[in-house]
Amino acid sequence: MTRSDLVEELTAHFSQLSQTDAEYAVKVLLEAMGDALEQGHRIEIRGFGSFTVNRRAPRTARNPRNGAAVQVPEKRVLHFKPGKALREAVDQAAKQQAAGRSVAALA
Repeated sequence: MTRSDLVEELTAHFSQLSQTDAEYAVKVLLEAMGDALEQGHRIEIRGFGSFTVNRRAPRTARNPRNGAAVQVPEKRVLHFKPGKALREAVDQAAKQQAAGRSVAALA
């Protein structure tokens, strides 16, 4: 799903909302989330999941071309933990797709 898809969903669900207003709403929401994450804050959307910023410690890695040791500096990475409802919905959809594929393979 892209930003444009989100705008289309908003305008489809809220007929009084213009395309421009929906684009602005999505822009403001994503900017607010980005700003919060940049500052290291946690974002929790109940029923959907939470976004956190985690620290990755510096480490020594290997260059795959020549095997030389390379120092990888500390960095911050984003982590998304899905909420229980989302996790269960995705798991259920995956099970249904797998069942559909196994039935199609037998036919």
